Amino acid sequence: MELDEPKEEYSPVLPPATPACEPTRIDHDEQAAMDDGHSGDVSMQSPNPPAPNNRQKYNLSDVLDGRADHLLTAVTGHQEHISSLAPVAGYASSNEGDDIDADDVARQEGYCVECDDVPATGRCDVCNDDYCQVCYHHQHRKGSRKLHTLQVFPRAEPSRSPGTTPATKATSKPMGSPGSSSLGLPSLTAMTGAVAGSKSPKAGVLSFLDRYRTKATAPDSDDDSEDQAEQPEYLTPAPTSVRQAIASPDEYMDRSRYIPLRLEYIERKYVRLIASALDISEYTDKIDIHVVSNKPKRTVGQIKELCQILSGLVVAADYKSGQELFQSRDFAENETFYQQIFELGRRHKVMNPDKMRTSYGKLLYMLMDSQIPEITEMLGFSCVIPIKTVYSTLEAKQALNVLSDELMPVATEEIVADGKSRGHVQQEIKKKERAIEYLARKYGHAAAPPELIRQCLYSIGDNNAFLRQNRDPCDKMLYYLTKYFAADKIEKQYSLGISAGKGGARLTHNHQRQYHYVFQSLTLWSMVLHDFYKLWMLAEADLLDSGNMYRLRDTGQGLNRVQHAPRVSRLMHLILSQAQAKVGTWIGSSVIHLGDHNVPNAFMFIDKYNQISRILGPVVLTLDKIGEVAKEPALRRYIESMLLMDQEVIIGLMLVHALTGD
Repeated sequence: MELDEPKEEYSPVLPPATPACEPTRIDHDEQAAMDDGHSGDVSMQSPNPPAPNNRQKYNLSDVLDGRADHLLTAVTGHQEHISSLAPVAGYASSNEGDDIDADDVARQEGYCVECDDVPATGRCDVCNDDYCQVCYHHQHRKGSRKLHTLQVFPRAEPSRSPGTTPATKATSKPMGSPGSSSLGLPSLTAMTGAVAGSKSPKAGVLSFLDRYRTKATAPDSDDDSEDQAEQPEYLTPAPTSVRQAIASPDEYMDRSRYIPLRLEYIERKYVRLIASALDISEYTDKIDIHVVSNKPKRTVGQIKELCQILSGLVVAADYKSGQELFQSRDFAENETFYQQIFELGRRHKVMNPDKMRTSYGKLLYMLMDSQIPEITEMLGFSCVIPIKTVYSTLEAKQALNVLSDELMPVATEEIVADGKSRGHVQQEIKKKERAIEYLARKYGHAAAPPELIRQCLYSIGDNNAFLRQNRDPCDKMLYYLTKYFAADKIEKQYSLGISAGKGGARLTHNHQRQYHYVFQSLTLWSMVLHDFYKLWMLAEADLLDSGNMYRLRDTGQGLNRVQHAPRVSRLMHLILSQAQAKVGTWIGSSVIHLGDHNVPNAFMFIDKYNQISRILGPVVLTLDKIGEVAKEPALRRYIESMLLMDQEVIIGLMLVHALTGD
């Protein structure tokens, strides 16, 4: 290895001036006028380096022995020379703030020091830097920074629309303090990360396990005041509801922005029409293909064909109304009808994820194409309007104050009969109905009749039912995981360890690592499903954004529409940072696949998380009901013959074979 002296044309700096240098005069009139507001002749001499006469080569031993140190001395001396000339030339020296100008300072004030374009949530008490919540958790996950505290700025919550990501709600508590929560999530104090003063990244999970075994309650329960004894009974089911759906009155105001309004009876008839029209449509088969023909013209033809099918079904269902509606036979004149019927289909799907499982994708992709400016111009009308939510309905009717009433938890709770007597259930039903009637009479007026108030309250109750069916299976799996297993020891020779290549596994984890991997996965899923309505609304906003175009690409699973989802991505990164802070340790990658070959667009993202309840639901139901079913002697003998009588066996098989990275 040889080291050459730097050539003149490649050297980033100039060697020191020598007496043999020819002086060069430089005029700085324009520079001085811009910087100081003065004019005049400013001259300075800048040395020209002499061309090297001899190129002496040095090998590695010469460099190590110090025989090439004069090269470093020459470069260093010239850097000092340039630094001394910098103030004369109008540039700041290295001691006066390198690379920092007024624009950078102005841009950073009030914004996150990391991402620059997001308003700061608070300031770290040790780093003394302003961070948004995502960047703060990312920078303070490990090491000594984990003990820092984010002092949240006292800031009024701005008004938001369903198509925008809400800002983090201001609070007086530090971000790392117990009970603090963002995104409107209830405080999951039992799953908070490492306790203050702990230097071990696993201390948060282990301390939670010790606490959980003494209380035998849900891992993310908000009720820390009542201690419950550990349940030693054989085959004890998990609690019916392991955490309250909506924790505070303020959260009703925020979550109602993303809760769709329950459909009326007449609207359900139109939902059946749109579902039937989409079932026979071949929209994606004719549009999402590589052909030479004109795609915009082909797309407009398919959209008009679907509208014609809808028109025919409406006329067949109600001839008189259909004749009045389509008398002109002009699509543009019936724009309101098509917008409303497409909105009904979208709203129905959000409230009932098990419905329209094959037709919802066609509807979204058709609406995506209709939002392309060229297609909209050819159609002559727009097919998309925002989904009608509880908040937008009450806001339009000047009745938002109902969401702040103290009876809201009673009027919107879901009545579950598990483990309760018939009299107790009837008492809860009557109590709920009385609360609904009271709120309807109290806040109902001419613009917002009592029936509309009832509809909004029932819609929020539907959201609570959705959370119990989709989010609670994750919480119950966490309950069973912490009840029968521990990260630091293997009980009864039940190991959660997996090996790559065995049983379909693609990962190799020992018992402790697999335990943490399962724990963090279930925690993340639970938090995602808790805000699933919000994610769904933001997903539709990303999909139907006219400025967010998609690309048709072969992702390895056929042709898919690859499209960025900035709104969903932002919220998911915030949820992920909260999950990482709560579990205390993180196994594997924390990359969120969205808008790539793994998850092409926001629709695929929503469909992926819709499958969680379909996977965990039957397992949780089995664990809850196996004790009751086993009371029959014949069924008990059958279950014992299948070696599935023990809940620990079932949960162990599930965790070993379901979460393997495949």
